[in-house]
Amino acid sequence: MRRRSVVPALLLSLGVAAVPAAPQAAAAAAADAPRPLAQVVPVPASVKAGGGAFTLAEDAAIHVPAGSPGAAAVGRYLAGILRPSTGYELPLTTSAQREGIVLALTEPGTGNTGTEGYRLQSTPRAVVISAATTAGLFHGVQTLRQLLPASVEREFYGPGPWTVAGGTIADRPRYAYRGAMLDVARHFHTVQQVERYIDQLALYKINRLHLHLTDDQGWRIAITSRPRLTSYGGSTQVGGGTGGYYTKAEYQEIVRYAASRYLTVVPEIDMPGHTNAALASYGELNCNGVPRALYTGTAVGFSSLCVPKPATTQFVDDVIREIAAMTPGPYLHIGGDEARVTSRADYVAFMDRAQQIVRRYGKTVIGWHQITGADPAPGAIAQYWGTKGDEEPVAAAARAGTRLIMSPANHAYLDMKYDEETPIGQKWAGYIEVQKAYDWNPATVVRGAPASSVLGVEAPLWSETVTDSSEIEYLAFPRLPAIAEVGWSPAGTHSWASFRQRLAAEGPRWTALGINYYRSPQVPWTSTG
Repeated sequence: MRRRSVVPALLLSLGVAAVPAAPQAAAAAAADAPRPLAQVVPVPASVKAGGGAFTLAEDAAIHVPAGSPGAAAVGRYLAGILRPSTGYELPLTTSAQREGIVLALTEPGTGNTGTEGYRLQSTPRAVVISAATTAGLFHGVQTLRQLLPASVEREFYGPGPWTVAGGTIADRPRYAYRGAMLDVARHFHTVQQVERYIDQLALYKINRLHLHLTDDQGWRIAITSRPRLTSYGGSTQVGGGTGGYYTKAEYQEIVRYAASRYLTVVPEIDMPGHTNAALASYGELNCNGVPRALYTGTAVGFSSLCVPKPATTQFVDDVIREIAAMTPGPYLHIGGDEARVTSRADYVAFMDRAQQIVRRYGKTVIGWHQITGADPAPGAIAQYWGTKGDEEPVAAAARAGTRLIMSPANHAYLDMKYDEETPIGQKWAGYIEVQKAYDWNPATVVRGAPASSVLGVEAPLWSETVTDSSEIEYLAFPRLPAIAEVGWSPAGTHSWASFRQRLAAEGPRWTALGINYYRSPQVPWTSTG
């Protein structure tokens, strides 16, 4: 039982009025007030505020639909987030009660939520998240997390109240593809580091994890038919460290973990350039038959598979076959950028052959936008990373049916420095502060490409200067949420003035989660959220 303070009572007994300190009282009230429904990232498509707030009670339960293992898994995920900080048991139940937290599956086609959208309704009795799919429920849970106080993310108990403002959110994504790329080839990152990043991506409704698995400096995925790719080609990294690689079991663990957070893994085997690790591992892939030396620098464009050799075709088939077999997602990325020492004729021949192999093993081809300089196969996807938007081959391919993923390097590359004082990162595409990461429109990046050709957006993070999770986070936050909003929220909601205020309240959440973020001077960071 909590005792009331004796100080006000003592003052009254002495005939002295107890006058609260107005600023402190106002600050306390503001801290306890629930976060407005629209103050989340990405901003929802529709918000109708109103009605009393919901307060999570000690005896609350999480209600999930019977017969849906996926919904039950989302419920367990939510309970795992809330239990440490609230101290509540939050049991899962399939009862039809509409109190506490309710996760509800609706009939497909109802509610206009699509395959990933959701509806969140908050009343004094319950927070109800409804969706046509478990992916929608999961995205709704991310919104619920942001509506609760930032301290809910802590791994230790703290007092509430755990309140959610009253009203209704109806939300669905602008683009189907909302990705982030992590380069594990220049510097190797462990399974645990990748899974930590997956959790951070999920909070902002990212649904694709593009893993750049191979490059000049290292080969990071085990291929049974080509063991030297990892035993030798994976033995180093930029700067000469020990490198590393994923066994097939470890890669499949990443794939499984990503799927549990509703992210699809997109593996990339970069070819025919960016292949020095492979050329060092197997001499027959070189035109002279001699293995190259391992490479630990950061230059690009100097390596190429020997395209005319049958051994190269067999190598590509072996690698793609094994990668496809352990990747349940529909995509396989074959790179294709910066092949500067590959002749034009060889490049076209190689990309045609590689695309055929990818399709043979049941996957959809993704390539960097240079693939449009060859002959994109039907259904192929080009990932644009330019800075000018004037590449006519890209626009022509888009007009002919090639879909585009937008990653303009001067807006979406997370490895660029924020400014000249940034301790890590690169600057060849220019400095990218948060506003520049936010203020761009995927539909207008490539001039002459139809807006309908844009499949989505992706935020790549190359790792020439990035060695651990702390550095990943420093470059990704706060720019990753900016690009996530570009990909999720309706174009008509785009507002830097609004975004910077909503982003500011995420700082305390990142602190609670242990995320190392850049305190951009463009954002009015808050101490509570």
